[in-house]
Amino acid sequence: MFAAFHKPFGVLSQFTPDGSPNRTLAEFGFPPDVYSIGRLDADSEGLLLLSDERYWTSRLMEPGRHVEKTYRVLVERLPSAESLEFLRSGVDLLEKPSRRRGGRSAESRSLRTLPAHVELLDPQPLVPERIPPVRVRKTVRDYWLEIRIVEGKNRQVRRMTAAIGHPALRLIRVAIGTLHIDTLPPGQWRELTDEERNNFAIL
Repeated sequence: MFAAFHKPFGVLSQFTPDGSPNRTLAEFGFPPDVYSIGRLDADSEGLLLLSDERYWTSRLMEPGRHVEKTYRVLVERLPSAESLEFLRSGVDLLEKPSRRRGGRSAESRSLRTLPAHVELLDPQPLVPERIPPVRVRKTVRDYWLEIRIVEGKNRQVRRMTAAIGHPALRLIRVAIGTLHIDTLPPGQWRELTDEERNNFAIL
């Protein structure tokens, strides 16, 4: 079984609770033994792949596979052309220091993202309503960007837009490889067709 799921806001990419108020995948009627391939943070939405076939995890998640993922990102205020070019060329993301033995902190380090495809969407896309809705400020306009990346650092897209001074207000993954979320409503899932499975097999 190999399925596409439109994960709503406030849902974990796992079947067990983590102590937070977020819902889990157990609410959405998946068959037994299914697990998520990769993840989306609870405050992100969109396309999540699930399967009970271990093959797909190694096929799609191995380092170096560089499977392209496409996101639509709502940011506050209009980014300049220079800011968008900065995102395209690669951004330095500061990693928080981790704790070493003895309670000492390692030094923080910077990781540079690979080049990305970034564009300001015009016209702005129509997207499903979010529950709860995004905070709107009457005096500040929001804009949708499309960002395509081939890596998956922790909260990478949010950290990229924050690096140019435009925090992400909403983030939706709309595609993985050639598979697009299309008209699949939030909270719904479907099994992939043979053609879609074959497209992933040749990535």
